[in-house]
Parts: sequence; C-alpha cells; structure tokens
Amino acid sequence: MNDSSLSNTAIDFDNLDPLDAIEDKEPEKPDPDVMLGLLSSDSLQEQMEGVRAFCEISDSRAIPLLIECLSHNCPLIRVSAAYALGRNIDSTTVQPLIFALQNDWNGYVRKGVVWALGNSGDRTSFEPLLHALKHDIAAVRLWSASSIANIAKLNYEDTITAIPSLITTLRQDAIAAVRSNCAWTLGKLCQELPFNVVYNTAIDALIEALVEDEDLGVKEDTKSALLKLGDPRGLQMIEELEFEGLI
Repeated sequence: MNDSSLSNTAIDFDNLDPLDAIEDKEPEKPDPDVMLGLLSSDSLQEQMEGVRAFCEISDSRAIPLLIECLSHNCPLIRVSAAYALGRNIDSTTVQPLIFALQNDWNGYVRKGVVWALGNSGDRTSFEPLLHALKHDIAAVRLWSASSIANIAKLNYEDTITAIPSLITTLRQDAIAAVRSNCAWTLGKLCQELPFNVVYNTAIDALIEALVEDEDLGVKEDTKSALLKLGDPRGLQMIEELEFEGLI
C-alpha cells in the first residue's frame, strides 16, 4: 500500500489520534442526540466533533452514519470513524471495516480499522488482520498483532494458523514495538492451547526472544508473557537469566 504521504501528515494525525481520546476518561460524556446531528452537518469541523464523540460513547443509531464516514474524502474523518466503529461494533460494521483495511491508502486509518476489528469478535476479521500483520506498515502491524489475540482465540484453527506468523514477526520485524506485541499475543494465545507441539513451538520462540532480542522492552514483554503462562521451561530460563544479571 502506498503511504508515501504519511511523512507529510504525521504531526496532524498524531495530534488528533482518536485512540488518545478513548484512553482519556472525560468527566462528562457528549450528548448522543446532539452528536448524531453533527454527524450529518455540512460543516467539516462539526462533523469531526460528532465522529470523535462516538469514540467515547455508544449508540446504535450512529452506526450507519459512521460507516458512511469510512469513505469520507477527509482522512481525519475516516480515522475517527474507524475508532468510533470500534466503540460501536455490530454485525453490520465488520465488512465495511475490512474493506477499509484492504483499500484505504492512509496508514493511520488502517491502524484505527485493525483496532476496531480486534473489538469485533467476528472471525471474518482474522484473515485480514493476519495479512496486515505480514504486509502492512509498522503502526498497522503493531495493532494487528494485538487484535489477532482477540480474534484468533475464538477458534482453535485460527490460533494455530496465527502462531507461525506471529513467531516469524517476533523474530524478524525491524520495529521493537511490533515484536513486543507479538510476544504479548503469543502469550495470550498459548493460554488457549493444550500442551501440544504448537504450544511448545511458541514457548521456544518466546524463550528465544527473551535470550536473543537486543531490545529491553521486547525482553520485558516476553518475560511477562512467560510468567503469566507459568511454563516451567520459561520460568527456568527467566531464573537463569536473572541470576546471571542478563534481564
């Protein structure tokens, strides 16, 4: 996908990332009736206010309008709509979100879309998320890894399909934050697995990352994943590395 223009717009998007608004708890929520009216406003600023409001509040009446906003010519509207649909998920939102993931040129929009798909609880999101993990830009790969944890665990076949790709990304991705999220996701998915060859392969990969990855953040997230799993081999390696002062 072509993201050559992102370098020219990163500051604008970083300052307006709706994910920040989602994580910041406001004392008073916007009035849904007022915000619904703004979604249909002719004013771009008012429409933006309305879309961003539904990143914080849920109202099924907003969903058709938010889906329409996924194809808005303003990428700031589209990225906000993606996050808002992640807060207002239902069965009608998944296919439009998948279409946006596969077709929107803007990486910030696709980042919001993979976050929303991770909230969907819909298995049809799995293959698009796995494809994004393998082929998209770093910000999208990072959130795809986390979203896969939510979707793949719904089905055993998806879990065992996801693990090899997560291991490859954990070993090879140039971005430490992406590797960290893959370690976290492997830990989550291993909680759903029986003690079989797939489980053991994932544990081997986590131990490998704990020992060999040069990034301290990746090591810490890998250590946390192994501790939560309580796997004897993982715990033994953590103990040995701590004794040697290597972690």
